[in-house]
Amino acid sequence: MKKCYFILLVGLASLKGYSQTPAPTPVTPEKEWDISLYGFVRTDYIWDTRKSATVREGQLNLYPSDEVLDTNGKDINATGQSNFLSVTSRLGVKAKGPNVWGAKTSAVLEGDFFGNVEGSSIGLFRLRHSYVNLEWSKTSLTMGQTWYPTFIPEVFPGVANFNTGIMFNPFGWATQVKLKQMLSKEVSLTLTAYKEREFTAPGPGSQNSASINSSLPSLNGQIQYKGKNLLMGIGAEYKSLQPLTVNAANTLVTKEKINSSSVFGYAKYSNDKVSIKAYGISGGNLNNLVMLGGFTGTTVAGIQSYDPTKTTSFWVDIASNGKSIAPGFFFGTTKNNGAGTAATSLATIYMRGTNAAGGSRVVDNVWRASGRIDFKKNKFRVSPELEYTAATWGDADLFGKATTNKKDVGNFRAMVSCVYSF
Repeated sequence: MKKCYFILLVGLASLKGYSQTPAPTPVTPEKEWDISLYGFVRTDYIWDTRKSATVREGQLNLYPSDEVLDTNGKDINATGQSNFLSVTSRLGVKAKGPNVWGAKTSAVLEGDFFGNVEGSSIGLFRLRHSYVNLEWSKTSLTMGQTWYPTFIPEVFPGVANFNTGIMFNPFGWATQVKLKQMLSKEVSLTLTAYKEREFTAPGPGSQNSASINSSLPSLNGQIQYKGKNLLMGIGAEYKSLQPLTVNAANTLVTKEKINSSSVFGYAKYSNDKVSIKAYGISGGNLNNLVMLGGFTGTTVAGIQSYDPTKTTSFWVDIASNGKSIAPGFFFGTTKNNGAGTAATSLATIYMRGTNAAGGSRVVDNVWRASGRIDFKKNKFRVSPELEYTAATWGDADLFGKATTNKKDVGNFRAMVSCVYSF
């Protein structure tokens, strides 16, 4: 009988022990496929004191227009303008799928309603990003259309204006192949080969023919350090473009190219209270980055040769990281340094920053200062901003530089941007 009691007690103790052992937490398997939508709805009110070189009905302002006098001696460009616009509203899709060759896979497809050209395309959907990314432990490979490699997503001006520092900071997208290799926990090397297609310079041939005719893609390399509070990097780029395969008279084969290079550097310091960003770039034929620049054309024996115009640019942006109220300040400056070879005529100067195609006036330099305050609540943001942009115009020489008869003009822009993100 005692033996039976002993066996019963051992059994009860065993049950009690098991009852105190927590049940294992079920592991939710990671989704093999996952798709999510993102974007924002945005409306801007814009008011300018002067006509400027702009894109999309004034949404994106580049530099104030040169002085042009009427028969009474009054400047016809010294007039105010304003507009309401929502064309920068954006929609994107992010997707991830099964691993490929041991790499995590993801893709992005994104567009907005900015249109591709002035006029009838405004408000139509345009492609911004369309790429796939393969990521291993220390290596990643990106293929498709995304930012130009000189545009650094972590280091661009935080201005409220949609120009995102354009004219001073590179901007735009290109179809590319990009390889990123982590050299250490904080240092990476990125190599990119791309074909430019956005915002190309006017010139001989059709749009993008200079890029398509070139067998060599543009090549970019950069080294980046990324720590807890500090990010900085340096890089260089080389590109060789060929506008034509046959001369303008269709009588001679040509292989003349626009060969150019550029160097750039950037840095960002950020903590809980403030972010400080800076960027500088210097190089030739930077027109595709929506910056001053382009190239000159010189015709000898029926064949036109080319030489890039040089541009230097620098900007700094200081902003609060406040969760509900975040003021910020931006300053940028850029300079047109002209080409090393004279054009045959003003009509063969192909660059951004002239008063017209083959025009006699050209921008010498541009600077901009702006102040903003972001008022944020959950996914909603209201950002008033005051901005002043000044440009110096002058008579153009055959090197694409402003030489004489210089004139300073300026535009004051006041705007309010309202954004709801999702």
